[in-house]
Amino acid sequence: MAIDEDGLTKKVRDLNDAMRKHGIGGHIMLTVGIRALGDKVVDRIVVAVRTFDNFSEDNDPYKEHDYGSVVVGGNKVLWKIDYYDRNLQYGSPDPSNPAVTKRILTIMLASEY
Repeated sequence: MAIDEDGLTKKVRDLNDAMRKHGIGGHIMLTVGIRALGDKVVDRIVVAVRTFDNFSEDNDPYKEHDYGSVVVGGNKVLWKIDYYDRNLQYGSPDPSNPAVTKRILTIMLASEY
């Protein structure tokens, strides 16, 4: 989604932040590699993702706050938000509209990418 004049990008960004910070509007998926690190490390990773605020032109060129990376306990972790329809079968027809969009936040080790 391109940066626009009518506020759609801001809506998407706000919805992505609500998903990442509070789990609102979708589901959080942890990969096998993340789960294998154990509950204590997983808890630290989830906190790191929720509190991530180092967005820049390099990692957020469309200003949607849909991707980031953190290092926790020596593990490089990537996270990504994808937009699906409410049935999780297809891409969302409008990521700025929560009535037709379910977000999936995937948290993975960089080595799993």
